[in-house]
Amino acid sequence: MTIQSLLKQASKQLATLSDSPQLDAELLLGHCLNKERSYLYAWGEKQVNASIQQTFKQLIEKRLTDYPVAYLLGHKEFWSLDLIVTEDVLIPRPETELLVEIALEKIQHLTAPKVLDLGTGTGAIALAIAREKPNALITASDYSKKALVIAQKNAHRNSIHTVNFILSDWFATIEREKFDLILSNPPYIKSDDPHLQQEIRYEPLQALAAGETGLDDINTLLGSALDYMKADAWIIIEHGYDQGIIVPKLMEKVGLQQTACIQDYHENDRLSIGRK
Repeated sequence: MTIQSLLKQASKQLATLSDSPQLDAELLLGHCLNKERSYLYAWGEKQVNASIQQTFKQLIEKRLTDYPVAYLLGHKEFWSLDLIVTEDVLIPRPETELLVEIALEKIQHLTAPKVLDLGTGTGAIALAIAREKPNALITASDYSKKALVIAQKNAHRNSIHTVNFILSDWFATIEREKFDLILSNPPYIKSDDPHLQQEIRYEPLQALAAGETGLDDINTLLGSALDYMKADAWIIIEHGYDQGIIVPKLMEKVGLQQTACIQDYHENDRLSIGRK
């Protein structure tokens, strides 16, 4: 079979499952061939050997179980970084790049800002900020040893050596120092949310669900955050589209000021910010 015919067949199979069947097929075939997507278009009539066809078929079959493309590929792009992803870490979402944008705005006037990224996972947020702000003093924590291994590999993979990775359950083992900025994309899905039975069921549950209200971890973060913030420091928390009213109120309740919710590019409530 040719590249073109393989893509056509796979795209048709994936159409009942995926919102982007053609893209999924191209990414997976490109992965099998170790080629960029542009190659697939330029060499559409090229024959594909049986061994690669079989590997591609297996990936498509796995994708048809709702298994995420990023896990099949073993990596995901975020903020121009190429990040390793496994089932031990949450797959970075494009929407989270907004958190990075707002974070950079808040520290742009500081020469060497101290930044704390809680629940770093792949290291996506911390590494993106380190790429844009090389003089930033960044601490990134996670309570999962396996996640920290992935984050450290991603730092090395992207030639970033300025992030200090720490094993910690939120603030538990963070030294009582003061930061200019605290960031987190914590679990925020209700434990009984039906979305947990869909594609994201393959991702680590502890990185997704946060109790009956979805606010358990956010409350934990806010309960201690002020002790780790300098005067005028900011905290930025990513949350669910339906939490844009409650999270700023929770921030105000602990004493944060200038609280606000920021919408993403799809006009969904995405982040809440507050200032000490």
